Amino acid sequence: MAQIFYITQINFDFGALQTLKAECQRVGMTKPLIVTDAGVKAAGLLQRALDVLGSQPNAVFDQTPSNPTEAAVRAAAKVYKAQGCDGIVALGGGSAIDCAKGVAIAATHPGPLKTYATIEGGSPLITAQVAPIIAIPTTAGTGSEVARGAIVIVDDGRKLGFHSWHIVPKTAICDPELTLGLPPMLTAATGMDAVAHCMETFMAAPFNPPADGIALDGLTRAWAHIERATRDGNDREARQNMMSASMQGAMAFQKGLGCVHSLSHSLGGVNPRLHHGTLNAMFLPTVIAFNAGAESVQKEKRLERMAQAMGLQNASDLGPAITEMNARLSLPTGLAAMGVEGGWFDRIITGALADHCHKMNPRIASVDDYRAMLDAAM
Repeated sequence: MAQIFYITQINFDFGALQTLKAECQRVGMTKPLIVTDAGVKAAGLLQRALDVLGSQPNAVFDQTPSNPTEAAVRAAAKVYKAQGCDGIVALGGGSAIDCAKGVAIAATHPGPLKTYATIEGGSPLITAQVAPIIAIPTTAGTGSEVARGAIVIVDDGRKLGFHSWHIVPKTAICDPELTLGLPPMLTAATGMDAVAHCMETFMAAPFNPPADGIALDGLTRAWAHIERATRDGNDREARQNMMSASMQGAMAFQKGLGCVHSLSHSLGGVNPRLHHGTLNAMFLPTVIAFNAGAESVQKEKRLERMAQAMGLQNASDLGPAITEMNARLSLPTGLAAMGVEGGWFDRIITGALADHCHKMNPRIASVDDYRAMLDAAM
């Protein structure tokens, strides 16, 4: 049986940030904790949100790291409780939004955060007592504003997923204006994250035709506009389409992801300084080549359909096109250029095999398969 949910309220438009105060009132937040990071604050986006809230009481946690950690979740949850907050406004990229989801759990549930991790069997322990969340993305990549999951590095160093319908934001405020002027490298890396979400969801094994349709349209938008958004940070049409593609990738990936994310999650735990979207861009070509041998991918012509959405002639063009796009976006040439070492492979593979995305791939990877993918991505 397929369970299909779509998904939450989304306010999408240039200027949608202006709905923040009304949305706080709608979901019953009288004193939200704003979870963000130093970069968003420095860019003036935190102040813009505060200006919209006006005299409404609030508290701020602006120390989200580039990859959210359990320590950051604890620190923010402490502020939440000390300030008597009753909801969370997540303002930032995927890291801030995922951190906010961790806070929503930690501030309302007992025990260490890993208790609630998906691979620890913790999803059913996340209850409706979670703090309500309003999510405002400032990048176009993860789509966490409409997702039921969060990725957090827990105290033992593992990068784990947390999944529950209870942590889906009550409202996603998607305002492309907040991404205008985003630096080119961050635009490119987060944009390839959105591409990866759309492609990997479309290849994933579970049955969910609505997700497939949303992912394929999102891929079309992302592929057509990522270079424009990277080249000209103030291209409004490109920014709008990239934010939509990001949102669509996450609306779709409730279906499942696969080996790209198994590897990226694991490697991101081994070295938290590595950017998740960039890792996805490095792994996509080799995982697509591996998935070409999957029966479901062949039967439903999934590679051919993605190639058509991207304006390519043949399915065999997918991997080279992504590699060429990475080069045009000035992303690294491979994992080695990012500082990844072959000596890390055993740890990466162990984590990938345990990751919640591993079994969603249309073709189940072995230890040797993952090692071959890592070698190819170097």
